[in-house]
Amino acid sequence: METKKFIRGLHRYLSIFIAIQLLLWTVSGIYFAFNKIELVRGEQYRLASQAEYRIFDRLGQQVIASIKNGDVLYKTYPEGKILEALSPQQAIVIAETKTTLKPIEVIFITEEISGSEYRGRDLPIYKVLTETDDNTSIYINPMSGDISAIRSDSWRMWDLLWALHIMDYDERDNINNFLLRLFSILALISSISGITLFFVKKR
Repeated sequence: METKKFIRGLHRYLSIFIAIQLLLWTVSGIYFAFNKIELVRGEQYRLASQAEYRIFDRLGQQVIASIKNGDVLYKTYPEGKILEALSPQQAIVIAETKTTLKPIEVIFITEEISGSEYRGRDLPIYKVLTETDDNTSIYINPMSGDISAIRSDSWRMWDLLWALHIMDYDERDNINNFLLRLFSILALISSISGITLFFVKKR
């Protein structure tokens, strides 16, 4: 009987400590869900730049990228000729020279798919499959030759769990979605009511 009483008491006090932490998690989660990170970062105060330039090397060819109002134009430098996109074979060379991975196949992607592992990257884009146990893929910008992303099964599992965590099952990046806001409010009510019940004397 004494053992059962001790376990009940232990469970009760452990529950209140856990409930307090859950309350803190929930309150912070509500703040994140109702505030856009772009506004928190102050992005709304930035003025769009008229033009930006970047000079870089792409497989031995000097390239200048001019960015105007979000549009990028690639030319050879200093000749100023319009630059052609990388070929699939050149994409493989990029993958070999910029990573430790062994490329085996190239896929040219032109369409955006909601929630894709290359979301947020400019299209078109090369997807380079590699010889790994983790099904690692390299995403390469066909104009600049930059590696836009590297994705593996480990990343895909992380992405799935992140989508479940923030309850955004489509885009997988929106922490301001309705479901998350709704359940965060419900979790807040649940946490507060649980803590309140702890201090209510049993009749």
